[in-house]
Amino acid sequence: MSNIFGSSIGKKLIMSLAGLFLIVFLPVHLGINLTLIIFESRKVFNIAANFMSSNIAIKIIELILFAGIFLHIIYGLILQIQNWLARPKRYKVAGYSETSFFSRFMIHTALIIGVFLILHLLDFYIKSKFTGDVENVIYNRKEYHDLGLLVIQRFQIGWVVIVYLLALLFLGFHLYHGFQSAFQTLGINHKYYTPVIKAIGVIYTVVITFGFISIPVYIYFLK
Repeated sequence: MSNIFGSSIGKKLIMSLAGLFLIVFLPVHLGINLTLIIFESRKVFNIAANFMSSNIAIKIIELILFAGIFLHIIYGLILQIQNWLARPKRYKVAGYSETSFFSRFMIHTALIIGVFLILHLLDFYIKSKFTGDVENVIYNRKEYHDLGLLVIQRFQIGWVVIVYLLALLFLGFHLYHGFQSAFQTLGINHKYYTPVIKAIGVIYTVVITFGFISIPVYIYFLK
């Protein structure tokens, strides 16, 4: 038991739990971002975004989130490298089922998403937290960072929108397989429950992916 987290099963368990935590976080992030296109004013977004960045409880969750991202990436890379080392020669004839197809490219989509996440943090998180390169706005005599303006300005640049759209499509690809795979790793694999989990995974992936995609597209063409 003491060595379980050093085993292959333990690594998969940690990666799955970290992945599920991130899956829970994404709808929250999407909900806040959607306020930019639901409301005419940036007020709701700015107040919510500033609350998320200043509340002590949210800051603790933020640290857990970054730890979850780090663990998910690191353990995913470790497991993939172990798989490559265990099978140095690729099979001449490989299975091409739907599951194996998505599984085969999970590491590639993960690396692309990882690079995108770093760029995203540099573009928004670092600017708002550390560089001070964000304008301020006043609501009810209280000053807030105008993060909504920063988002809108970025999504009015064509190549930025294209990069985000491609990254979000890769995210959808990753989520589709990762959602059901995480539950299987946790031992939830049943002839009745598994189809339901897969269906929920498809719905979740479509809503999250196209929800995020709608934001840069709307801002670029209609803002």
